[in-house]
Order: sequence, then C-alpha cells, then structure tokens
Amino acid sequence: QGLERTQREGFGGGNTAWEEEKLAKYEHSETRLLEVLESVCAPSDFACHQLLERSEEHVERWWFHERQQHPDFFQWLCMDRLAVCCPPGTYGPDCLPCAGGPQQPCSGNGKCDGDGTRRGTGLCVCSPGYGGAFCSECGDGYYEASRNKSHLVCAECYWACGRCTGPEDSSCLRCKRGWVLHEHRCIDIDECGTEMAHCRANQFCVNTEGSYECRDCSTACIGCMGAGPARCKKCNKGYWRDGAKCL
Repeated sequence: QGLERTQREGFGGGNTAWEEEKLAKYEHSETRLLEVLESVCAPSDFACHQLLERSEEHVERWWFHERQQHPDFFQWLCMDRLAVCCPPGTYGPDCLPCAGGPQQPCSGNGKCDGDGTRRGTGLCVCSPGYGGAFCSECGDGYYEASRNKSHLVCAECYWACGRCTGPEDSSCLRCKRGWVLHEHRCIDIDECGTEMAHCRANQFCVNTEGSYECRDCSTACIGCMGAGPARCKKCNKGYWRDGAKCL
C-alpha cells in the first residue's frame, strides 16, 4: 500500500518533462523508501515494527538492488529471506497446505491454525455453527440451510434442539441437556419431580426451561417444599407452627 500511495505523491499529475524527471528520481529515492516504511505497520503493531527494525539491511538491499528482479517485496523479505511467512492457505516450516486445501482453507468456514506463517498445526478452527475436520459440516445446534459445490450455510436450530433438520420446534433430531425428545419436539424435563435435581438440605427446587434452580428456604424453616414460611417441613428454632405457617 505504501508503494502505491507514494507512486505519484507530491506531483500534480501533469505530463511535463520536468515533472517526469523529478518523479523518476523520487521513485528510487531514499526519501520515498522512508515514506513507504512509515506506512508498512499499524501504529499499534509492535511485533511488525520490531521485525521491520531487525530487517533494515534487507529492506535497503531490496529497495536499491533487488526490486527490479523481485518486485514482490512481501515474498522476497518475509518468505524468501526471513522465512517467517508462508503463502496464504499454507502453514508451518515447510509451508504445507492447510486443512481443506490452500485455495479455500477450512471450506471458508473457519481459520487454519498458522495460516500464512511458519507456525501452527494447519488444523481448522471452525466458525460458530460449523464442524468437522474441514469445517464442511454443520455443528451441534445448527442445520444445513443451503449447500453448493463450494459453499455451505448453516443456520441455528430451535434453541432446545441439539441437532435438527430445520428451524422449527418440530424439526428436532436430538435435544440439549434438560430436554427430552417427543415426536421431533424437545419437551422440558421437570428435574424437580425426579432424582436429577440435587439441592442442599435447606433449599427447594424450582424447575426452569432446560434446567432447575436451588433456592434457599425461609429462615423459619428446617427443610421446605417451596418458598415462604407456609412451605416448611419443620419449624426452625424460635418459630412455632400456626396452621400451615411457621411464625
């Protein structure tokens, strides 16, 4: 970008012989090199600035001696000289193809670990909703909304479904924890009515969608079946039974 920005910077765009002569001198000048280098790294990219500082001799060599023969500065410096980069879609010391191939790593639905560097495993880290070794499948809680030879679009299932064939609540194939499948619908399990709920001695269970909560009994109670002093199993010390309540 710096090369493009400085290509005709400071000139009015005319075609006079004087301007073209000045432009030719500027094109290969140290002044232009410094201006190009100023725009190579983002101000906050400390690692980039460090690399550029360590590579000063290489940069000057390319600018004054190698530029005509090797016009691709990135490839010449980062790949060939410093050997810290790889072409896009490849990774590792030998610049091997990323999972899914270098043209479309991870099927375009994730990131290749180490893509473009001499590090990483080359394995895919899939975007939300996608799965499989090449991110070419829909992940849990998503279904295949559309697919062609090169692209897959996964969309979210109904929120209680673990796997599904569509967005409706009647298209579930498997349910998330806390739900049970019944005729392709996920029905909430009332854990409080089963042995699945585990609350402490002085707490009571409240069913929620897909789960449950344990809430503290009233201070008037020793054990309870719900909220308030009317749901006590026994009255706490200092309280007495008045009808259904511990007062």
